[in-house]
Amino acid sequence: MRFTYVLPGWEGTASDSRIIKNALTREDKLIIPNGKYYLVDAGFMLRRGLLTPYRNVRYHLKEYSSQQPQNFRELFNLRHSSLRNAIERAFGVLKKRFPIIGDTQPTYSVETQSQIVLACCILHNFLMEFDPDLEYINEVDEELANQSPSEEESGDISAEKDHAQGESLRNEIAMQMWNDYIL
Repeated sequence: MRFTYVLPGWEGTASDSRIIKNALTREDKLIIPNGKYYLVDAGFMLRRGLLTPYRNVRYHLKEYSSQQPQNFRELFNLRHSSLRNAIERAFGVLKKRFPIIGDTQPTYSVETQSQIVLACCILHNFLMEFDPDLEYINEVDEELANQSPSEEESGDISAEKDHAQGESLRNEIAMQMWNDYIL
């Protein structure tokens, strides 16, 4: 439940794809090592290094409470959702620990807000190591358990190739998980 890369300073209305494109191309860019990937929600484009869930397939953990996964896509989405839930937990604990981050009417400049977010993430990571505060973690877990499922949301040849590589990797991982699951 720690943050490994923080890119503050974007308005709340900025699209996920715009932010990730900036994160991957800026001078102090997010580096995704070969053979590694980040799980991202459906608002991102599937590409090598960024794995989205399968669209139009059950996704949220609650949707699997009464029926187990029926195929490799459902199993992938179930496990993707479970891991994404850990990310939501980290953000939830961060916001509980530092309520200034959740302030919807900030009175600080964008630059100051960015510095506050960075400072809070650094302190959060430190505290998760030495004083994780189970009360915050339990509160966030309860909130996430009671949350209802919500919908999440270029003709460039290299973008098409990148998408195809991401799809191939996701399918490969999903099939391997399914084969392990049914055995």
